Amino acid sequence: MSLGDPQRTDLSSMEIAAAAFSEKHALATVQSHLDAHRWQGDRRWPVLHLDDVSGIPFLDGIDGVDQYQHRARLRCGDGDLFATVTEPAAGYEEYCRDQLLLGSPRHIFAFPPDGPLKVSSGCWAPPAFSTLVDCARSGQGLLIEPYMGIEDSWELAARIHREAKVPVQVIAPPPVVTWIANDKAHFSELVAAVLGEDALVLTRTATDVPTLTKHLRQMFSGVKRVAIKRTRCASAMGNRLLLVEPLQHLDEAALQKVVEESLLSMDWPAGEEVLACVWEETDLSPSTQWWIPPKGSELPRLDGVYEQILAGEEKLFIGSHPSTLPDEINQGLERQSFAIAFALQQLGYVGRCSFDHLVVGDLERDPQLKITECNGRWGGTSTPMHLVDRVIPGQRPAYRAQDFVHQDLIGVSFTEICQRIGSHLFDAGSGDGQFLLYNVGPLIGSGKFDVIAIAADSTEADRLLTEVLPEILGV
Repeated sequence: MSLGDPQRTDLSSMEIAAAAFSEKHALATVQSHLDAHRWQGDRRWPVLHLDDVSGIPFLDGIDGVDQYQHRARLRCGDGDLFATVTEPAAGYEEYCRDQLLLGSPRHIFAFPPDGPLKVSSGCWAPPAFSTLVDCARSGQGLLIEPYMGIEDSWELAARIHREAKVPVQVIAPPPVVTWIANDKAHFSELVAAVLGEDALVLTRTATDVPTLTKHLRQMFSGVKRVAIKRTRCASAMGNRLLLVEPLQHLDEAALQKVVEESLLSMDWPAGEEVLACVWEETDLSPSTQWWIPPKGSELPRLDGVYEQILAGEEKLFIGSHPSTLPDEINQGLERQSFAIAFALQQLGYVGRCSFDHLVVGDLERDPQLKITECNGRWGGTSTPMHLVDRVIPGQRPAYRAQDFVHQDLIGVSFTEICQRIGSHLFDAGSGDGQFLLYNVGPLIGSGKFDVIAIAADSTEADRLLTEVLPEILGV
């Protein structure tokens, strides 16, 4: 999919910037021991999918996060495997296989020693490990496509390779590049090197309260709000938003106390790098979705431009839909994000990746595009996008994907939800129905699941999700 054809003739300058960044951070040295497990770009072996979110800190505020690992099932087909620590919801495998026609992959049940999110390390223990070794041997190799390229996933590849004596490659960036993408401070440094400071929201880093306080005070002039951000948290879980007006007249000690309390509320470990930034006053926060092949093969591929659905003052992500912004904006977002996707590719990034942007200023006369962060992983927009592309052939339809939460659904089973939706449930065989369901594990404990509403246009997709679905669910 292409939204415009950006100018890509200046690849050499992007390569130079990426090379300087790589040299500064000694990436060639710190990554060399992983070379044997780098993905080379083909898929001739079985693929193990696992959604291990344990590398992201501060997830305890997300209801049912231990069930999110079952999103890996949506990427699987015949001959694939997927690993989870928690049990799948009753009826969900049959739904994926028979209703969505997603094939019949093998489920590997893992047993982690230290927590329900540790899917990768759970696969180190028997019987999961011996099963994976056998699968790698019988397939003469194995690919591992994790949620993100954390250390545990690469260690799993190394362990299977040592035991099975066959190639095992990881469809994800090495850990150091994973954290260049996902750490907001490192990513901002890369963006500044490739596109310049103007492509970023005004941001400063600190490792202590006095310095962070100083940076925030310097940002007070002419802005309504500022924010403190932990560098490796997902969505808005690691953000604290501060109104400038009640703070600007505080003395240094009082302001430091406000900052310290904000950091404590985010479980900030003292000494960890943290960000101060201006909070731009805009509701337009699109994302660009990319697939990045191995360096030297093909250029990064844009898979879509999306508008994020955000809730609350701190703009917590709850869903997305394909962009309805003007073509000029979409094309500008593609041009801007291609430069960073290409730079990441030069550093060794492969696999799924997305960028969050802001559109600030006058949308009609002088819109300004800013990059705010990178999601160097599968996520809340790429997962439903991939699912829609798998089950609906041809041009991607208009749709809206988001979580649906209601207290009256706590304890309701997935199969009962399907019965209530009835003929409105999408069927991949016939193409009938409007609703696709996924991430259904949190239903029992939290009354939450994720849903995609498919329609002829964006307005109808919104209506289906906000009006029709609650009515047919009876909530």
